[in-house]
Amino acid sequence: MSKLAEFKALEAQLAEQLKQLDALKNDQALKQEIEFESKLRALMAEYGVSLRGIIALLDPPPHSKTEQKATNDRRPRQVKTFKNPHTGEVIQTKGGNHKVLKEWKAQFGAEAVESWLQ
Repeated sequence: MSKLAEFKALEAQLAEQLKQLDALKNDQALKQEIEFESKLRALMAEYGVSLRGIIALLDPPPHSKTEQKATNDRRPRQVKTFKNPHTGEVIQTKGGNHKVLKEWKAQFGAEAVESWLQ
């Protein structure tokens, strides 16, 4: 691209950007936002609050200490050991979703399998 063509392209871009800037200067919504920001910064300076402080005040983090404490109160599940008296097979599980345990309960009945708990 020649220097003249590059100059004309940049000049056209500049003219377009100046047109957009003039449109924004006359935009009422932009004027309101600028006024709001200046008043907010004045209040921040008056009370000595930073922008992070305002954000923390208006939108606190989702995990507060009370929520964390409630989830930590749950005790861990105990390991249960079952021994099949027919085969001598031993399994250890923390819940009832163990594949072999389910098979035993289907074959021998849940009550019988629970009696194998050691």
